[in-house]
Amino acid sequence: MTTRRKFLATAGIAGAAALAPPALYAAKPKIRWRMQTYAGPALAEHVIKPAIESFNKIAGDEMQIELYFADQLVPTGELFRALQKGTIDAVQSDDDSMASPTEVTVFGGYFPFASRYSLDVPVLFNQYGLAEIWEKEYAKVGVKHISAGAWDPCHFATKKPINSLDDLKGKRVFTFPTAGRFMSQFGVVPVSLPWEDIEVAVQTGELDGIAWSGITEDYTVGWADVTDYFLTNNISGAWAGSFFANMDRYNALPEHLKELLKVTLDSSHYYRQWWYWGGEAELRVNGSKMKLTTIPDEEWAEVEKAAKVFWDEIAKESETKAKVIKIFKDYGELMEKAGRPYRYS
Repeated sequence: MTTRRKFLATAGIAGAAALAPPALYAAKPKIRWRMQTYAGPALAEHVIKPAIESFNKIAGDEMQIELYFADQLVPTGELFRALQKGTIDAVQSDDDSMASPTEVTVFGGYFPFASRYSLDVPVLFNQYGLAEIWEKEYAKVGVKHISAGAWDPCHFATKKPINSLDDLKGKRVFTFPTAGRFMSQFGVVPVSLPWEDIEVAVQTGELDGIAWSGITEDYTVGWADVTDYFLTNNISGAWAGSFFANMDRYNALPEHLKELLKVTLDSSHYYRQWWYWGGEAELRVNGSKMKLTTIPDEEWAEVEKAAKVFWDEIAKESETKAKVIKIFKDYGELMEKAGRPYRYS
């Protein structure tokens, strides 16, 4: 039997519902993520922005990702800690630059001579088991490794011409931690600076050069305006970078948004494949800002030989690192046996 008190209470709730703004009873609130990339604004226009715009357009009111450029929220070297703590929700970077405390960190960015071409990176991850290793290592530290892909090769852009290994000696160069560690045996002096300070550092003489990219990025971000020479020999055929997410934030997403995230980020990997591949060739031939130089093959062979020693040293550091090195070696041997166009001796 309904009492007067119960009737008034029920009527009050119904009346309040009728008078409340429709927004209060709309679909569940929009999910908002903050993602920071390693790239500055000019480079981000290509390496990440199109994919995030595509995700936001499709996800609509369900989810939006706010994109931040290099060092906007936190310094690049602190990206991992910020991601792990949930200060930011997602990151685009290589493992090396963001100082990940994992067994695979050394292989991010430019691990010397791990790849010859950009297609080597997705093959190694998707067909040779690196994706599973990365996912497992990051799960241990509360981070979701979403996917890895290739960027440009690693060349030297310098103020003075490099025509021999001796010309590298004493050169102060902005580069990645592992690449710098490797090249220091040839007299290169690795320098770490915020990304946005690099151009001015070259202009003021604080840096003699940059070993952070291929020629496409040199032109895109303005480094071709402050360096005069481009060395055609490279330390690695492609930068290996990834997309990461805070594990709790990722697990909270509905399955269809996880799938949408994967698909749109894969579109970023695809975009870079053709953008860099075409850009590297076009600017070598038609670019007017940098003169090409080359260290002779027989001399550069010393660097390639040193890389094999470096690989073996890294493999001794842990079981996981040894496993990755074995994959690199097995893959390299298969590519050599396959011959052209996979490898040119």
